[in-house]
Amino acid sequence: MSKLAALVARPPVSTSQTVARLLLGGVLAFAGISHLTRARQEFQAQVPTWVPLPADTVVVASGVVEVGLGTALLALPKQRVSVGLVAAAFFIAIFPGNISQLVTHTDAFRLNSDRARALRLIFQPLLVLWALWSTGALKALSAAR
Repeated sequence: MSKLAALVARPPVSTSQTVARLLLGGVLAFAGISHLTRARQEFQAQVPTWVPLPADTVVVASGVVEVGLGTALLALPKQRVSVGLVAAAFFIAIFPGNISQLVTHTDAFRLNSDRARALRLIFQPLLVLWALWSTGALKALSAAR
């Protein structure tokens, strides 16, 4: 196996990256459980009206995905690059819900002003970077170029 192939398959990560990956896994698992339990209605407020599925179906499905991603980040360190890429793609896929919440002026999760909803949009790219950096996927993507 060439050095490049080895790096793409499993790039080295630092202790801080490992801690960040485990923290992200916990956050995702907690958020996913919230989708399925106590915050279900608030998550439904974020589902754009143009999505052709019932809001509750979208919330339950995204909750299951979040629990799965969180668990994978915690329990599958050898697959961390792949899981990091999937987590980043998930954060990109749900971004329209955050935009919809701003555009429709929908209050949820104590985001009761357009300013608060707009500030939240800034954090979605940071989640993408967190997923990529903490899993070594950012280095793997860079090496693959």
